Amino acid sequence: MSSPEIASLSWGQMKVKGCSTTYKDCKVWPGGSRTWDWRETGTNVSRFGMSPELETPPPLWAASSSALPPSKSRISSLCLDGISYIQHSPGVQPADLEEVVKKGVKTVVIGRGMSEALQVPPSTVDYLKKNGIDVLVLQTEKAVAEYNALAAQGVKVGGVFHSTC
Repeated sequence: MSSPEIASLSWGQMKVKGCSTTYKDCKVWPGGSRTWDWRETGTNVSRFGMSPELETPPPLWAASSSALPPSKSRISSLCLDGISYIQHSPGVQPADLEEVVKKGVKTVVIGRGMSEALQVPPSTVDYLKKNGIDVLVLQTEKAVAEYNALAAQGVKVGGVFHSTC
């Protein structure tokens, strides 16, 4: 079986060729795909570089933008001047990848999000390498492009992709 092409990607939406489901985040492997909730293995959302008292970005905001600080509801997606103020930690765990590994993949591509907020600890990379699997950890748009290129070459590639921050 071949790895399905990721047909489209935009903020919060992914489509896999041959599948009618629109995913927010997904797992893919040769012959299939499914929705993926990275929180199911204990990853949480945390603000990085935020002032918890004010729930506003650090002074960098005022220095780099003339806009008003975002409302509390928008802070979760803040990325300013290439700096993400959100972290998903501890991030992608070996348990998130077990299903994909069991499908016999040779390479796993991990998409960390549009602003790379989703962390990938060294233990996850070590898990894959110990199983003889190549791993690529990239910003999600780059990850999808690399995944699709490998799939088009016939590589048994799988992946997990986060389509927002």
